[in-house]
Amino acid sequence: MARKVGRAIHLVCSTTVALALLLLLGAGYGPVPALGTALVPGGGVWASSSGRTTVRTETLTLPELEEPVRVSFTAEGYASIEARTDHDLFLAQGYVTARLRLTQLDLQRRMGQGRLSELVGAAGLESDRFELSLGLARTARARWAAIPENSDSAKALTAYSEGVNSWMSSLRKTGEWPTIYGLTGVRPRPWTPTDTLVVQGVLTQQMNFNTIPLDYELLNRSLGPELTRTWFPVQAPTAQRPYDPGPYRNLPPTPLTVRNTNAADPDAAPTTPARPTPRPASAHKDVALPDSVRQLDFNSNAWAANGPKAAGGGAILAGDPHLQTTLPSYWFQVSLRSPGYQVTGGSLPGVPGVLVGHNKHISWSLTNAQTVGTLYYREKLSPDRPDSYYWRGAWRPMEKAHYTIPVRGGSTEDLTVDLTVHGPMMTVLDQKVSVNWMGNYAHNDLNALLAANRASDWTSFRTALRGWKAPALNFVYADDRGHIGTLLAGDVPQTPKGSRPWLPLPGTGTADVVGTIPQEALPEAYDPPGHLVASTNQRPTGPDYPYFLGTTMNFDPGYRQAVIERFHSERRGLRTEDYTALQNDVSDDLAVRLLPALLTALDGSGLTARQRAARDLLTTWDHTMGADSAAASVWWTFLDSYVHEVFQPWWDRKKVPADKDRWILDLDRSPIPLREALEHWTLDDPDNAAFTPPDGARRNAPQAMRTAFRTAVAELTDELGDRPAAWTWGKLHTREIPSITGAPGLGYEPYADGGNPWTVDAAGGELNSSFGPSFRLVVRWTGPGSAAAAAIYPGGQNETPGSAWYDNLVALWRKDEYLPLRPPNDAADTAATWSLRAGD
Repeated sequence: MARKVGRAIHLVCSTTVALALLLLLGAGYGPVPALGTALVPGGGVWASSSGRTTVRTETLTLPELEEPVRVSFTAEGYASIEARTDHDLFLAQGYVTARLRLTQLDLQRRMGQGRLSELVGAAGLESDRFELSLGLARTARARWAAIPENSDSAKALTAYSEGVNSWMSSLRKTGEWPTIYGLTGVRPRPWTPTDTLVVQGVLTQQMNFNTIPLDYELLNRSLGPELTRTWFPVQAPTAQRPYDPGPYRNLPPTPLTVRNTNAADPDAAPTTPARPTPRPASAHKDVALPDSVRQLDFNSNAWAANGPKAAGGGAILAGDPHLQTTLPSYWFQVSLRSPGYQVTGGSLPGVPGVLVGHNKHISWSLTNAQTVGTLYYREKLSPDRPDSYYWRGAWRPMEKAHYTIPVRGGSTEDLTVDLTVHGPMMTVLDQKVSVNWMGNYAHNDLNALLAANRASDWTSFRTALRGWKAPALNFVYADDRGHIGTLLAGDVPQTPKGSRPWLPLPGTGTADVVGTIPQEALPEAYDPPGHLVASTNQRPTGPDYPYFLGTTMNFDPGYRQAVIERFHSERRGLRTEDYTALQNDVSDDLAVRLLPALLTALDGSGLTARQRAARDLLTTWDHTMGADSAAASVWWTFLDSYVHEVFQPWWDRKKVPADKDRWILDLDRSPIPLREALEHWTLDDPDNAAFTPPDGARRNAPQAMRTAFRTAVAELTDELGDRPAAWTWGKLHTREIPSITGAPGLGYEPYADGGNPWTVDAAGGELNSSFGPSFRLVVRWTGPGSAAAAAIYPGGQNETPGSAWYDNLVALWRKDEYLPLRPPNDAADTAATWSLRAGD
């Protein structure tokens, strides 16, 4: 246990990573002054920032408006926007979001554009180099150029940008910029449609960019191919619970119709330079992968039930995307009403529309599909041709992308990125590869999202999502006619038969992407006979699915799924309160499966008095990871010890380089495939050779379990004292909601809490967790056009710490309380109103 307690909290992922770099402002860096106590909420510089601490009723003039717009706020800060045109709706959404979240908007786009260093100095360079190399900004520009001018997405992007810029125009006149800009003298640039597409790309990266093939390569080199295949198999050894049981269609891959915008042109004629031209030594740098820019945890639960399982025979849906929990949050709750839209739910700051929620007829939530989205290629290079690579029988010149990185308080840095037909060349986990990532293709995903916002039934919803490409997501659906469904939407790349996309692929052309899984063959379910659909990041199909989706490293093992299915098997007539209770459930299904074997192994094994007391806690335990449960601490510490007892000798002997990727290869993280393997061997193969250490005396699962249990009791004694009854889980396990600045006093400090990474109420990352349910939603359909919806998220609508809406929702979230998710025409509980009008 001591191994984990000392670990740092989970690095802030993706969008919030960029914001976390602002912790420098708390200590000072170069020309950036230390803020110290000035960051304390309600005082210091915050009191003079532009984000006023109280939203009040007022009339405002926005020159770009076509008609008057009404914006109303509940007492908790939820915003409703009513507009007479769709243009004005999205303009107002941009304005309202910017007024309450401008710093967050700017920092998200700075991360994706590789311009953090301009604000925070040299500390931002690692992130900037990576993001410029990956190419989010290039992709955003290409996407915007490809979007038809009269499309819904182009109009929404333009109007949203006008709204953000309207607020920034006001700030330029008053000079009341948010604190960070006042202190540094840096000002945010005007917002553009490409900025929204960059922000969208950042979230795609956080959910879909991973290093799994490179981790497999490191395991192959150390453990060897045989052990790697056995311990980290492509197909899990235990049965998964797919939502699409088949039979499956086996169709040819669908060719990609758009280009990888951050790759060399594959149609360019090959050339062989007579004499290589050396690049300037100062211009090119190896680009490493920061831990903070990739997917590290599993994301989300979503389920829906109908028929006899739902009260009144209608349909009921629940969703809770699992992301980093921070102040401010990933989410901005909003209701939107115009001639074309009537939708309510969670929006992403910087992006028009609603990502999860409901409209007049349908509701939906989502989970990460976890499918393969990042492929790596080992290019054939030659020291005689330093700027060329070998592809399809010829040497070809690498294309060059040149960037200039402004660094606050330092010298401007030049960066040159080499591009092959597969993507940018990078050094990732000490491996020099080119990166082919599905987020770099010039699709128009926003058009699909807006169409889904307007959909009225399963057919129109499914049709809308045919245009959704990245990240690949599972959408769960319920409507006012009592129908439910789930489907996987997005591009899942396919390589030629016989290739191994779970490893770095040869770059010579023999293993290039041949297309994606056809839409008609993607997993889905609609009104199944069991009256339940559920998605918890598990593999969505059985082992005979004819396409490559990913490996056991990709998918959740299904413990949350089992809890959700068991809950529904025992109940009928479910209501909103049943689903809120399930969203907050902390039952550990792995304990349900393995605990009997552990107790059997401990029978008659000569335990000490303290060990017997710890064992006795488990004999009456209900398998829940409650903060007050001492048995939960015993179970968790035992499982951690069991993983190390079995695998650490192999890791040491084989020299597995866990330090190169501690998030995937370090045993302290209990890699998912190893947990599944232990479950399988313990129950079905207790004499498996893995239980015997290299060159050690032969042993079996019960013997390894007994040793691991004794080690766990010793660790808990050292950590929490000699009374097992006092070893409550909350003494080991905490949650926190850190400030995006990292400054002390601005976050919601750690508190004792329940859950673990594979409970429905998930707590991912470390023992001090800041990853979990970031937005909880329940929608119960009570008739045609009639929804009773509730939602909560751990944060607040306003990013200004002195505001009453900064963290006001956290206490409700902690107490498992929800607030009504009202439609945009509900005037109840209006605390303030903005009347927006056109004019100069």
